[in-house]
Amino acid sequence: MRDPGTVLVTGGASGLGAAVVAAVARAGGRPLVLDLAPPADIGGVPVDHVLVDLADARAAERAVRELVDRGGGELDGVLTAAGTDRCGALGDVDGAAWDRVVRVNLFGTAAVVRAALPYLERSHGTVVTVSSTLGLKAVGDATAYCASKFGVVGFTRALAAETRGRVGVTLLIPGGMHTAFFDDRDERYKPPPDAKLNRPEDTAAAALFALTQPPGCEVRELVVASSEEGSWP
Repeated sequence: MRDPGTVLVTGGASGLGAAVVAAVARAGGRPLVLDLAPPADIGGVPVDHVLVDLADARAAERAVRELVDRGGGELDGVLTAAGTDRCGALGDVDGAAWDRVVRVNLFGTAAVVRAALPYLERSHGTVVTVSSTLGLKAVGDATAYCASKFGVVGFTRALAAETRGRVGVTLLIPGGMHTAFFDDRDERYKPPPDAKLNRPEDTAAAALFALTQPPGCEVRELVVASSEEGSWP
């Protein structure tokens, strides 16, 4: 295992992203965050960040370069935890809202990785993309989310083939977690009170494991879910 070094986390102000930021800091690394909201301080020290809407791919690319360059241009890892959802039947979801899910989850992921690649190639760093168990198993009333997360699976597998030997690539496939991700959904789309969900801290520990593998060793894919996850297998 190696020190995580400098790790850029999208969606690092909440949920899984915030848990990864904390895990990186505890392991002696330096987290950087891209999000719509500022991340929490770590031990009273502000986390370096840029506020950006990842639905705007070009803005996301600029934000990556701004954040990394002002820290000296060093980057050892990227984890793309930012994500959004809009539940409902295809014909009932507003078109712009449907598009935004794909723009944030898939296009935002690709834009951040694209901008980070030159730095990661210099450091022989690692990319961990975040899909979902719904990137492997499709369900109704989730066409936008499934399309975006299936896309992350394909993107990541192609990226691993393209960058082999130069950049480490891990596909993280988490199940449901106890985060605010479900808070703004209609009640019918929220997990029931007794839902078996993982703690984001546990999923973050798996992500950190992937980010800290020694050079030449890669965790290609990780499925991390509650033992009673309903969308797996």
